[in-house]
Parts: sequence; C-alpha cells; structure tokens
Amino acid sequence: MRTRSLLALAGTVAALSLTAVTPASAAGAVLTTANGDVAVGDVLNASLASGTAATLYSSATGTSGVSCATSGFSATVTDNPTAPGTATESLTAHTFSNCTANVVGVLGVTSITVNNLSYTTSVASDGTVTVTPPSGSTIQTTVVLRTLLGSINCVYQAPSLVGVASNADNSITFTSQQFTKSSGSSLCFANGYFTAKYAPVTDAGAAVTVN
Repeated sequence: MRTRSLLALAGTVAALSLTAVTPASAAGAVLTTANGDVAVGDVLNASLASGTAATLYSSATGTSGVSCATSGFSATVTDNPTAPGTATESLTAHTFSNCTANVVGVLGVTSITVNNLSYTTSVASDGTVTVTPPSGSTIQTTVVLRTLLGSINCVYQAPSLVGVASNADNSITFTSQQFTKSSGSSLCFANGYFTAKYAPVTDAGAAVTVN
C-alpha cells in the first residue's frame, strides 16, 4: 500500500508540474498565424481593404484632398515576444497609386512618395499600432500634383502615426492622422489628414492575428 501511495503521489506531482508549465509554453507570440508564431525576419504585407481608399484630406471631417484607390505596405518583423507584449517591425515600403484630387486648381495627382523609410512599427497586444521615424527624422510624404500652373510638390510631415489592429478582419486602420505641410505652394493644403484601412495583413499568405 505504501508503495502504491508513493507512486500515486509522484504521479500527482508530475501532473501538477506539467500543468504549471503548459500555459507558458502555449501562450504564443504577439503576432501569430494559423501556421504558428510569426518569425523574426518574416515580411508582412497588406493592401487596402476591399472597397476602401487611402485618403489625405485637408480636414479631419472633410472630403477635399487626395484619394488613392491602391495602397500597400511591407514590414519586416524585428521582434515578436510572448504575448502579452509588443512586437516590432521595420516598415520598408509604403506605396500609393491610382490617386485623384478634388482640390480647386488641381488637375490630377502625379505621384505620392513616402520618404525617410524605414520606419519602426510597434504592435501591442491591445491592438495599438504606432509608426515612428528614425531618431532625428520625421515621417514624410511628398505629393506631386498637376495644376494649371504646372507641377507642384507638397511635402507633409508627422512626428508619428497611431493605428488600430483588429483580429475581426486582420486589419490595421489609421483614422485622420494629422500631417502638417512643411513646404509647397499655396495650392497645397496646410494640413493633411491620413485615413486608410489595410486588410488582411499577411505573412506568406496567412492572415496575421494580434495576441
């Protein structure tokens, strides 16, 4: 009987030990896909959510400015700790095309270029996404417009951008993020408010979830 009791006790201790370590090993990283944790070095990609546009309007509530039917980004994962926590990425590409403008005196949009890349992007477990430039730099976008007076460059800057990640559709949404004109003619609006929804964010074709 004593031998069986000792064996039972040992089995109970082993079971409790396994229970204690299982949650930590199964916790997973901040960024995951159906294939498992997103690895450092993986490249995440996303385009605009279907049926949406990326806009840079002259006011937070208005509809005057620039609208792009096509936009996308690529970001390389640089850290993906166990959740809860904050993953980091290096935003290496952010593009815009098929853009139009409805500003008085503007005939069209030649190009929109994101300058000063790469940017650091942090993704927290609560879904907060923060984009910041390198030290001493700024987030900058150059908009080239065709006008009645010829081509003009409108340069806009922001200290950072804040978005929200959602697992409902594996998206990242930026809403009315303010840029300030740093140079350009009077036809360039003084402030630009950036709004865009990117979905789904993928890693090698698999949708990314934030934990």
